[in-house]
Order: sequence, then structure tokens, then C-alpha cells
Amino acid sequence: MTRNGFETRLFGALRWVVLAGLAVATLFPFYYMLLLSVRPVEQLLQDPGALWVGFSEWTTETYAEVLRSEDAEGQGMLTLLTNSALVSLGTVVLTLAVTIPGAYAVSRLRFTGRGQVHFLFLAVYMFPAILLAVPLFVAFTRLGLRGSLLGLAIVYIAQTVPVSIYMLRNYLSTIPDAVEEAAAVDGCTRWQTMWRVTMPLAAPALLANGLYVFMIAWNEFLFALLFLVEDRDGWTVSLGLAQLSSGIEVPKTVLMAGSVVLTVPIVVLFYAAERMLTEGLTSGADKG
Repeated sequence: MTRNGFETRLFGALRWVVLAGLAVATLFPFYYMLLLSVRPVEQLLQDPGALWVGFSEWTTETYAEVLRSEDAEGQGMLTLLTNSALVSLGTVVLTLAVTIPGAYAVSRLRFTGRGQVHFLFLAVYMFPAILLAVPLFVAFTRLGLRGSLLGLAIVYIAQTVPVSIYMLRNYLSTIPDAVEEAAAVDGCTRWQTMWRVTMPLAAPALLANGLYVFMIAWNEFLFALLFLVEDRDGWTVSLGLAQLSSGIEVPKTVLMAGSVVLTVPIVVLFYAAERMLTEGLTSGADKG
């Protein structure tokens, strides 16, 4: 065997070993969480280390219990899911409404400091969230926005807009200028070119940004706790899950069922949008 042949086979085998290791490290926590959520608590106490149980031993009572569960204020998991959905979807819509014109301006228009301004957007992430919590708490209290889902959505928008503009700007830079020049020749204004030509080509990037923003708003805990601690009616699902985990009488199987309920929407959205994320809509756009 030649040296080249040996290296080819060795690295080919190592590639599959690394991929298998990464797959196990990624999927095993979710698998174990799902397994615990469908196991009766009595069986879990008898054999807590089991990595597999028969389908006949599965139960959905834990999911029924977590969806029926209510706190002292009468807030159920379905209400918490609704609040999280409202905040997350509102954050996505408003963030993209700001991000699209901002990223387009940075990538297409010529102005002083254009080469540096998009890097300044990332300066927000140089500061930890806990450092921004106290100033935001004071400011939103004086504005009367603390204790409302609207105020929480504004905080999320302020967090996600900078990095969303940075991400979308990088994608827009890959779209050939000739496409927009052809639209201008056909009589389109700058605004029409952006909405009718550039944005449809940037659909994968817009979808990726939307998923990124949705995941942040759906899973965020610190600011939700800080701004909604006094408004139990507006609690999100992450706060409800934290309350479940702090309960002494709440079985771990119910807690795992709540974790699955929190995780499933993100997984479903990702796989539903996977084709759009991987498909290159700009292929061939500059031909002719």
C-alpha cells in the first residue's frame, strides 16, 4: 500500500469516527431526556440508569400532567407556551423589519465609515447580558415597560438586531451587483429592487436569521425573569419550566416532559426549514 493510499483510508476511517462521536454527543442528551419523559416514575426509581425501555412500558401521562399543571395564580403550561410564541414571533417580525433595510444599506450603499460600521454592531456582544440587565431594568421601569411582553420583546430586539444585520450583510454581499443593475435598467427604483429582486434571493439568509432570533427569544431566561417576575400572567415557558424544576414534589419525569415541550418547537421549525437553509437560490442568477 502506498503512503497516499494509507492516509486516504486512515483519514476516511477517522472522519466517520469523529462524525459518530459528534452525533452521539449531540443526540444522546436529547434521547435520554425523551426517554425519561415517557418512563413511569416508579420504574425510574427502580432502575434509574436504564438506557432503554420497551414501548409497552412507555406512558404519556407525564405530558398530560405537565400540560395540566398550574401554579398558584392559575397559569398553565399552555398559557406559558402562548406567551412565549407571542414574544418570539413578535421579536422575529420586528427584528427582520429593522434588519432588512439596515443590512441592505450597509452592503449596498456608499457612506463614510461603511467598512467599519457593521463590525460595531458586534460590540454589543462584548458585554455580558448580566452587565446590561441593571441599566435596562431601571430604564424600562421608568418608561413603564417592565412587566409586559412588549417590553421583553423590545429587549430581545435590541439584542438580536446587531448580529442579524451582520449575518444578513455578509449574505447580501454574495449576491452579484449585476442582478440589481439589471433591475435598475428595467426601471426599478432602489426600494423595488430591494424587495422584488434582492430579498427573494436572500430568502435562505432571512430564514436563518428568523430561526436564530426565534431560538433566542424562545429559550431566553435571564431577561424574562427580570422583567416578568412581578407579572405572572405574562410568564414565558422558560420561567414555567424553571418553576417546575424548583418544585420539591415535581417528579423528574414531568420535568423532562416539560423540557421536551420546550425543545420540540425549535426542532420542528429547523427541520421544516432545512431545505430553504441549504438551497442556494442565487445559483445561476448572474448568468447570461
